[in-house]
Amino acid sequence: MSYAILSHRWEDGSEVTYEEMIGLMKMEGWKRDEVGHRSGYQKIIKTCEQAMKDGYEWVWIDTCCIDKRSSAELSEAINSMYRWYQDAQVCYAYLNDVEESTFPTERNKEKYDKSNGWPEWFMRGWTLQELIAPNQIEYFNRNWAPIGNKQHLAPVLEDITRIPCDVLRDGLAGKRLSVAQIMSWAALRRTTRVEDRAYSLMGLFEVNMPMVYGEGKRAFRRLQLEIIREFDDHSIFAW
Repeated sequence: MSYAILSHRWEDGSEVTYEEMIGLMKMEGWKRDEVGHRSGYQKIIKTCEQAMKDGYEWVWIDTCCIDKRSSAELSEAINSMYRWYQDAQVCYAYLNDVEESTFPTERNKEKYDKSNGWPEWFMRGWTLQELIAPNQIEYFNRNWAPIGNKQHLAPVLEDITRIPCDVLRDGLAGKRLSVAQIMSWAALRRTTRVEDRAYSLMGLFEVNMPMVYGEGKRAFRRLQLEIIREFDDHSIFAW
């Protein structure tokens, strides 16, 4: 099945959940209007419009396609996330803090003072796998104008992320990379939940483990143990 997928930075209080999406038509008018005016809802609409323009009948968006009320569904989604991004025909990366009509190619600490001089998308934990897994990424600015794609922007993306161009263009398959090198790409990235620092890396190492929100830093220790079981690579002890 051909589908597009969205990569974006979550915005507190503005995203639309699965429960809200499926119940939209049953809501009272005032509540439906409130949801419809959220930036997260507009993000869904724009993603669907772009997918239709590109000829796709299906699109996957994490905010409204995962029923977080079900711990089993949430765990399955997180364990499958890398593969879902990898299998998508195209990934739309929405940079909501980029107002210009071109992709930012130089660090600007004044404009992006909270994210090391680059759009915040590059500083979030989950977007690391969303950068590496898809073969094709199309970048969009705040107004949903296209500002470049991963293949052509690979040298700039390497400067921003320190991820080699060949990994950005072709993925991790067949690359002889140490565990420490892959871990280093995530070193400066942030997640809202401390557990997500570990969960967001599972796909990069092709390991699976159950989600236990509330376990705190123990999640990263469990990730290390899973990696040790899969790889004979002592560089992991640097982390």
